[in-house]
Amino acid sequence: MTTDDTAVLRVAGRPVGRYLTRPEVPARLSPRPCLHPVTTLAGTTVTEFAPADHLHHLGVGVAVPDVEGHNFWGGRTYVRDRGPTELDNHGTQRHTSFQLRDPDGFVEELRWIAGGVELLRERRTVAATELTDTAWALDFTFSLTNITAGPLGFGSPATNGRPGAAYGGFFWRAPKEAAAPRVFTEEREGEEAVHGEPADWVALAGDGWTLVLAGATADTRRDPWFVRTTEYPGVGSSLAHRDRVPLPAGDTLVRRIVTVVADGPLGRDEATALVRKAVTQ
Repeated sequence: MTTDDTAVLRVAGRPVGRYLTRPEVPARLSPRPCLHPVTTLAGTTVTEFAPADHLHHLGVGVAVPDVEGHNFWGGRTYVRDRGPTELDNHGTQRHTSFQLRDPDGFVEELRWIAGGVELLRERRTVAATELTDTAWALDFTFSLTNITAGPLGFGSPATNGRPGAAYGGFFWRAPKEAAAPRVFTEEREGEEAVHGEPADWVALAGDGWTLVLAGATADTRRDPWFVRTTEYPGVGSSLAHRDRVPLPAGDTLVRRIVTVVADGPLGRDEATALVRKAVTQ
């Protein structure tokens, strides 16, 4: 899990996240830059990297299982009428450079490559901000530009025939603990109620920590949440929920997620107040 060029995020002088630009993982895991470990201000780790249950879950980052048939998520590919299938179709997100790098964030350029062809160019902006003595915010924006001569389609296992499996986009793999974490929104409670639904924010609360993820643009808020708590703890924003998402040649797709990282359990009122502060400051 080494990299040639690592960035460390700091809040109030304390390290809260390590950004791995070139994690050493096998090609079938779709190598890509990611944040791990990410911690609360008190030092509790709230990410997991290549866990035994899903080796292709790499901390916090962007992963898409189907970009015009190429797998940028890792692991098996869901094929209609066949199910999960091992294919030689994995892509790689390659760190090109940091356009800006400060203790509290960075701007990065990346190339999405599969089959020897560059499909997408990405600009990724990441910033860490103190909210309170026990909470900070991770502001994560990714902009994907189609640099090919034709359209590209983004899909998911759900769009390929597996209901409820619309993962792909921004994804946060949390640590697996003895008990499953609580998941809730402003109006819903529990995995079945929250999964697959849009909401201004979704909270995942484990043993001594809470994550509150919020879509910070209108397009991002329209994307439903992908949520797992019983099988493993993870939350993502679904790019392709029911239908494939087209990206014409030369066009750019932008999503922005702001995540509150807090020590201890948060209730709905606390989560709402911190998210509002994080998105507006």
